[in-house]
Amino acid sequence: MSDTTRRIAGGAYATVDGLSLPLVGNPKYRPATVTRESLTGMDSVHGYSEKPQPGMIGFQCRDMLGVGIAAMQDWTNVTVELRLNNGKVVTGTGMWNTAAVEVNSADATFDLTFEGDNVVMEE
Repeated sequence: MSDTTRRIAGGAYATVDGLSLPLVGNPKYRPATVTRESLTGMDSVHGYSEKPQPGMIGFQCRDMLGVGIAAMQDWTNVTVELRLNNGKVVTGTGMWNTAAVEVNSADATFDLTFEGDNVVMEE
């Protein structure tokens, strides 16, 4: 019997509105949160500013038959799910594609990046 309790990286699966995509690699995510910037003056550090930052889910896919590249450019208000080998499930709802879809025809890969204000992670 195999014990996977120490597995922390490796394979992943990605879906957009339930459509499984041929995932090549580079899965990444950022839960919706804030960004902070230090505010300094000539005399000292005065504090910081805080702004909302959208959540993000991104990955690299393979251009294969049945994958509509042109339609991906128009993906908005979609649900994106990333299932990682460590058992985490990252889900974003109401997301939009922010990357221009450019296919590298040498290896048939392209990157997708989605942003939105609702990215959550199950651990």
